[in-house]
Amino acid sequence: MENLPLAQHGADMSIWALFWQAGWVVKLVMIGLLGASVWTWAIVVDKVISYNRMRAALNRFEQIFWSGQSLEELYRNLSDRKTTGMSAIFVAAMREWKKSFEKGAKSPLALQTRIDKAMDLALTREMEKLEGRLGFLATIGSAAPFIGLFGTVIGIMTSFQAIAGSKSTNLAVVAPGIAEALLATAIGLLAAIPAVIAYNKLSSDAGKLAGRMEGFADEFSAILSRQIDEKVAQQRAA
Repeated sequence: MENLPLAQHGADMSIWALFWQAGWVVKLVMIGLLGASVWTWAIVVDKVISYNRMRAALNRFEQIFWSGQSLEELYRNLSDRKTTGMSAIFVAAMREWKKSFEKGAKSPLALQTRIDKAMDLALTREMEKLEGRLGFLATIGSAAPFIGLFGTVIGIMTSFQAIAGSKSTNLAVVAPGIAEALLATAIGLLAAIPAVIAYNKLSSDAGKLAGRMEGFADEFSAILSRQIDEKVAQQRAA
C-alpha cells in the first residue's frame, strides 16, 4: 500500500486539490467514474432525442395509415425508403404478403403465420434499437457506488498509514486525507444517481413505444387476415 504524507494544516481543501493529493489508485477510480458519468449523459441525451423522433414518426405513420390510403399505395411510398417503427413493421408484413401471393400462396394459415413472423422480427429489431445501451445505464447505476466505495477504502487505508507514520491524530491533519477518500464515493454517487433515474425513465418510455408498435402489429395482422380470407374466397369462386 502506498504511503502518502498527510496534508499539512491549512492545506487547500478544494475538490481539484483533493483530487491531485489523492493516491494513484483513487485517482484512477475518480477518472473512471467521471468518464462513466460523461458517457451516461451522452447516452441519455441521445436516447431522449431518438425517442422523441420515434414518437413523432409513429404519430405521422398512424395518421397516414388510418387516413384511408390504400395499403398498396402506402407500401409503394415506403418500400424504397429507410423505415423505422411502425413503418418498418408495415413494410415487412406487406413484403411477405406480396411475395407469397406472387408465388401463389395456397394455405391461408401458413401465409398468416409468415406475415406474423415477419412483423415479429421487425418489431424485435426496432426494440433492439430502442433498448440499445440502456444496459450500460443499469450497470453504472448499480456498480458506480461500489467502485467509488472501493476508492474510498483505499484512500482511507492510505490515510491511516500516514497517520501512523506522523503519530498525530489532530483533526486538521486527518481531515484532508479522509476528504480525499470520501471524494471517490461522492463521484460514484454522482455517476450512479442520474444513471438509475435515466434508466428507469428511458425503460418506461421504450416500453410505451414498444406497446404502441405491438398494438399496431396486432391490428394490422387482423386487417391482413381479413384480406387473406377475401382473396382466398375470390380464388375459389373464380
